[in-house]
Amino acid sequence: MLTNAKPVILIPTVKKDEARQFYEMTLGLAFKSDDGFALVFDTGGIMLRVTPVQTFTPHEFSVLGWEVDDIAASAMDLSSRGVKFEFYDFPWMTQDEQGIWAAPDGTKVAWFKDPDGNLLSISQHAK
Repeated sequence: MLTNAKPVILIPTVKKDEARQFYEMTLGLAFKSDDGFALVFDTGGIMLRVTPVQTFTPHEFSVLGWEVDDIAASAMDLSSRGVKFEFYDFPWMTQDEQGIWAAPDGTKVAWFKDPDGNLLSISQHAK
C-alpha cells in the first residue's frame, strides 16, 4: 500500500531557532514553512519536518542521512559551513582526516550532529 507513497522525514528539536538556522543555512535545505507544528524543509523532493518537542534525548545511531556523489567534496563544503564531523575510536573503523570511513564494500560515510545532537550522515555508496 505504501510502495509508491513518498516518505516524510520527522526529526525532533528542543532548539527550534537553532535547528532552523542549521537545516536552512548550514545544510542549505529549502525552508518551506513553519506550520505551527514543525519547521518544514524540502530535501531532494522529500518533506523534512523538524518538530519541536519538550524534552529529547538523542539516539546514539544515525537518524537521517544523505547520499552524495562526492563525499570528500561534500564533507569539505559542510566543514566550511561550520559542520563538525564525528570521530569514533573503534579499532575496526579507521576514518580519514575529514572523518570519512570507508566500509569494506567501498561505501564511504561521515557523521555529524545537528544542534539537538541528532546524528546525521552523508554517504557515497559503492557502485
